[in-house]
Amino acid sequence: MRERILNDLKTAMKNQDKDTLKVIRMVKGSMQLLEIDLKHELNDDEVIGIISKEIKTRRDSIKEFSKGNRQDLVDETNKEIAILEKYLPEQLSDDEVNKIIDDVFSKVEPKGMQDMGKIMGMVSPLVKGKTDLGQVSSKIKEKLSNL
Repeated sequence: MRERILNDLKTAMKNQDKDTLKVIRMVKGSMQLLEIDLKHELNDDEVIGIISKEIKTRRDSIKEFSKGNRQDLVDETNKEIAILEKYLPEQLSDDEVNKIIDDVFSKVEPKGMQDMGKIMGMVSPLVKGKTDLGQVSSKIKEKLSNL
């Protein structure tokens, strides 16, 4: 994954693709900072974590830009998200996420909201980078409140 990003950076430079270049440089910078902190070269899961975090940040920004009636910034941010999403593994469908949640519920047999952390702890590694964890959390809370 790391090599792919660096190769795409070179390609974007050669093709003078400013949008892609800007986004990949930002990802590369985040990767370098984390590598310095962790003192090792990042593995694919760590790179996917960075990309997921960047996408989440941009989605939050879109909400704020929409409130401020800044459609130009919304459009630009959506382009950045599209570029970043190319590096994520194939995203899970709602049905697949629900099945994973149901499987964990059958193993844990939760009694109520006090089991939220235990369930999220088991579901998170299965869906990380493949779907929005905020939505997963909402689905789990809804299911727990219906017990």
